[in-house]
Parts: sequence; structure tokens; C-alpha cells
Amino acid sequence: MDWKSGNDAILEFAELIREKKANAYTGELKVGVDLGTANIVIAVVDENDRPIAGATQGASVVRDGIVVDYLGASQIVRKLKGEVEGILGVDLTYAKAATAIPPGILAGNTKIISNVVDSADFVVTNVVDEPTAAATVLGIQNGAVVDVGGGTTGISILKDGEVIFTADEATGGTHMSLVLAGFHHISFEEAEELKKNESQKKVFPIIKPVVQKMASIVNRFVIGYDVDVIYVVGGACVFNDFEKIFEDETGIKTIKPVEPLLVTPLGIAFNCQR
Repeated sequence: MDWKSGNDAILEFAELIREKKANAYTGELKVGVDLGTANIVIAVVDENDRPIAGATQGASVVRDGIVVDYLGASQIVRKLKGEVEGILGVDLTYAKAATAIPPGILAGNTKIISNVVDSADFVVTNVVDEPTAAATVLGIQNGAVVDVGGGTTGISILKDGEVIFTADEATGGTHMSLVLAGFHHISFEEAEELKKNESQKKVFPIIKPVVQKMASIVNRFVIGYDVDVIYVVGGACVFNDFEKIFEDETGIKTIKPVEPLLVTPLGIAFNCQR
């Protein structure tokens, strides 16, 4: 899949979620479950990686790649599974699924994330790191893929389609909300709502230093590697000027796909092993 095809697939997946509908399909389905800090997403694709259905829900059961509410996470995944089954008219019990982790996470935490997905009666066949999942959708062969989630910023550097370096730092959308909360003297929960609902012109100047810090983290990691392009994905990079800040800080061309929140979940489904 190339960049254009990847963006087309992401747009199709977004519409399926928005309209709560499914595409027709034949053959076996593949499932991706993304346990994010701010959102949990289930993506379903066919054998040719065409989006078939999906569902998403806001959540706070994962923090910095660690499940902090196992029961809550299991309940949400099971609920979303039920929603997708209703849309598809198909029972996904014991369906093969993949999930994802931030780069550098400890093995014990990886097992817990996998267990959450298993607890919803999926069969986990693969656990992939988040930036690599995103690269799969966008057909990226060379460059750095940066997945900016709620709690962490993960980076994978690719050369000729192979991942040659991964890293992760605890800076993400949560830190944007903390800065907003401090600036406006409001609670974290109120800041989260402000970040989502207030105009970008009012929010972005306040959180800009957090984005600059993210860019400096990435810049530190890419030193010594031949990186011509940075690709940013994840829910925290939805701001219009996000990639411009990255370019200014790193001096490297930075590109953001459509619907950046949905890139990684779709890539996780692509990486499900049948």
C-alpha cells in the first residue's frame, strides 16, 4: 500500500465508524485493537486489508502504555466488540486479532495489554509497536514515523521497509491537557474538554511548548540516521500547525496523514496474522 492508498483507506475507515456501517466482504476477517491513552479503537479489515467496520470510545484505562484499569479496559473492548458484531451481523468470538504497544514497553506490560484483548474472546496473534503499525498503512519504506498518543510519543525509523530503531518518551496529549489546566486554573478533565472543543487558535499557542518538546525528543533520536521525512500520526497531532512546529524544530520535512487518530488502529488490523 502506498501513501495515497493508505490515506484513502483511512478516510474509508473513518466513514465506516462515523456512519456505523460495514463494507461487504468475503473470506476471513482480521481485527486490530488499539488500547490508547485517550481512546480505544477496534478496526476490522478483510484479507486484502480493505476496511470493513470499526468502533471507538474515549477511555482513560491506559496511561503511558500501561493498563491502569484492567477491568475497565476489558469491559470497553468487549462493548466495542459487541458494537462491531452488531454492525457486521457476525460473531467475532475467537476471531484472530492484533494489538499494539508503544516502543520500548516492558514485556510484562505487553502481556497485560494482550490479555485485555484476549479477555474479550479474541485470539491475539500479533503484538506490533504502534509507529510500525502506522507505517504499514501508509506504505512508508524510509523515514521516521512518530505516533503521538495521549501519554507517549513513539518513534520508529525505517530503512528500505525495515524498522532499524524504535524509542518512546512519556510526552503526549495528556501533557497538553496539563498545560491547559495550569494556564486556565481548571481541572484536568475540564482541560481535556477544552482541548477537544475550543478553537485551535485559542488552544494551540498555549500547548505549543509541549509540541516543541515532542519535536526536540524526535530530533534527538533521529541524529545519526538518514531521515529525510518525518510522518506524524496519533490523536494528539490533530492540530493544524502541529507538523509545521516539527519542521521548524527538526529542519526535516514533516507530513501528517488524514484522520491521524485512526492510522495506527487500522495498521494494527493490517498486522493481524491469520
